[in-house]
Amino acid sequence: MRYLTTLLVILLYCTCASAQSADNGDPLTFSFLTEEENTFVRSELRRLTLRQKAGQMTQVAVDLVFEGPTYVLTVPPELSEEKIDRVIGQLEIGSLLNHPSRTYPTPAEYHDYIAELQAKAMETTGVPLLYGQDAIHGVNYVKGATLYAQPINVAATFNTELATELASLTAYEMKSASIPWNFSPAMDVGRQPVWPRNWESFGEDVYVNQRFGLAMLQGYQGNSVGDRTSVAACLKHFTGYGAPASGRDRTPVYLPERQLKEYYLPQFAAAIDSGALSIMVNSGEINGVPTHVNRELLTDVLRGELGFEGLLVSDWQDVRYLYERHKVAENLKEAVKMSIDAGLDMSMTAVTTEFPEMVVELVQEGELSMGRIDTSVARILAVKVALGLYEQRVWDPADFPEFGGEQFARKALQSAEESIVLLKNDGLPLPVGQEQRLLVVGPTADNMRSLNGGWTYGWQGTEADDYLGDYNTIREALEKEFPNRVDYVAGATFDSLGNVEGAVAAADNADLIVVCLGELSYTEVPGNINTLLLPKAQRDLFFALEATGKPIVLVMAGGRPRLMTELSRRSKAVLFAGYPGPRGGDALAGILAGRVNPSARLPLTYPRYTNAIAFYDHKATEALSGNFNPLFEFGYGLSFTEFEYSNLELSSRVLNPNDTLTVNLRVTNQGQRAGKHSILLYTSDQVASITPSARRLRDFIKIHLEPGEYRDVTFELTAADLAFVGLDNEWVTEAGTFSVMVGNLSEDFDYEE
Repeated sequence: MRYLTTLLVILLYCTCASAQSADNGDPLTFSFLTEEENTFVRSELRRLTLRQKAGQMTQVAVDLVFEGPTYVLTVPPELSEEKIDRVIGQLEIGSLLNHPSRTYPTPAEYHDYIAELQAKAMETTGVPLLYGQDAIHGVNYVKGATLYAQPINVAATFNTELATELASLTAYEMKSASIPWNFSPAMDVGRQPVWPRNWESFGEDVYVNQRFGLAMLQGYQGNSVGDRTSVAACLKHFTGYGAPASGRDRTPVYLPERQLKEYYLPQFAAAIDSGALSIMVNSGEINGVPTHVNRELLTDVLRGELGFEGLLVSDWQDVRYLYERHKVAENLKEAVKMSIDAGLDMSMTAVTTEFPEMVVELVQEGELSMGRIDTSVARILAVKVALGLYEQRVWDPADFPEFGGEQFARKALQSAEESIVLLKNDGLPLPVGQEQRLLVVGPTADNMRSLNGGWTYGWQGTEADDYLGDYNTIREALEKEFPNRVDYVAGATFDSLGNVEGAVAAADNADLIVVCLGELSYTEVPGNINTLLLPKAQRDLFFALEATGKPIVLVMAGGRPRLMTELSRRSKAVLFAGYPGPRGGDALAGILAGRVNPSARLPLTYPRYTNAIAFYDHKATEALSGNFNPLFEFGYGLSFTEFEYSNLELSSRVLNPNDTLTVNLRVTNQGQRAGKHSILLYTSDQVASITPSARRLRDFIKIHLEPGEYRDVTFELTAADLAFVGLDNEWVTEAGTFSVMVGNLSEDFDYEE
């Protein structure tokens, strides 16, 4: 191994220089590396020049090394020797991201591109490139890869074992394309339902984000991040990103310290403790301070309190935005200094290359210390060493025979089937009867964008229909599930009416109308909207069909809880599809046919009105006079069978600081169908020094029961599970009475100090 060879040379010297932390002067060592590997990182710092170190701190889009203008490369893509020589040879940049624009290469094509780029990097700096992509629901930039449900849907499964399996197959398929770094999972805690990135998180609850974030982390990094089928995860977006006051992306968040600690740090702390190697910074600002220059968060909290040792990377062009958008720096050079001073290690400069040159200038001018640069570069090198990139930089696609295979396809289908939430089934219109005819209508019925969302063959998902044509839309899946029993009329686009008269006329021959409404694909700023209301055209289409008197099954597809209060009231059945992935049409057809028993639960609170935004863990004053009255509550979801809870028992009526309280109950399938079911355990603090939430989710588990079968389920609670951030902004568990709630059952106990 290369680092061992270098180590032998170092040992010839009487003394060995160490990388010095800019903050405390202590030698930088990394707990996730061996002693030999740490020595090698320090040797690399001795060897590299200032210019090479500045290059290591820079990440650019791969477009900058291909022929053609940025964003409109030649097709098929062709590496440019001139651009490679400039970006990797002269600037000695150490990290790349994304895919060649206008093309989604195969694993074999990626292998060849990356091999050439890695060879150039080793020839110039002797340091391997770190290549990253956003693979948040499968490897969406690699042709033929397996895509599955988006994170908000994965959360709706309440199945963390499935989440780990999905992340593991993503890592496998990333490595087949020689890509070792994934910008996922996002654990942003979406507390603003209009925010266009809600669907990239695991919903509104910090505990759900923590559990699923840890599950995905385990799947990505495996038992060792350097293994052949593992990749480095990147936690996103540190922190508070999911609560913009306006609901618009990359706009101000206002968070008291107590809220920050209780809702926006625990999930990151748990993932750091579990070995996360990289973190991406929140693109917005908190309390008027852009996160990329917030030293208190990025250094004092993240490094000091949470103990993060790994690589901290910016989001797309966010250092530049410090002066272009946030107006806290006069120019790019000042923005570079401010971000590095705050704790940033790597700038995702995307399509510009001034950053490394400015780092060199700032050091030469005495504005940044060499020690501070070494600190960041050591972290970057440590991640590269942990990934084993010095030993192996590309992987043979032939060694990944399960790429895009049937085994992964089954998991993708499972992620869709377990994530579509049945919200209403009045009068039992579902499953569809054997002789019933269906009319399928609406703008989300016949496209792949509404099933997949953003980061699906492109940033905004706009090319999903081109690249996912082999999969079934809702319309196509229903036509295959119910041959010769389905008619289709679009009736409307997303924001304008179409052949409404034709849809109404076609209803004469239908027993059920499946109305598919919602959203197209989007993410980030392009996904900003002014209201949660559905466009008027979609509502008008619905009411025209409702006037026919035929029973309606409403399917809401999209990444946000678009308001459907009146539509839901007038429908016989309602399903929230979210973004279930390419196999979402098949999953929905299976549910409507009864082959699949729905088991999903909402990971968010579905609002009833535009200004009635509240969350499941609301305060008592928010529920006065019936004010907490969402359309559907967090954790709500129906099944085609009935699950009964009984025999709720606590191991004790008193919990002491060092004790564990055991919670037991029996869950029985009282219906005629087998089904999966998630059991959610909540607690409620009766009296506290800080106004307590109505309830807080503390644990959950998913089980499968055959008809008539029962399962005795056990949960455990400790004092830490009951803690909150108190008056002094520190975590505390106060003595008093607590309630344990599971379904319609409740028992009280006392916590005594």
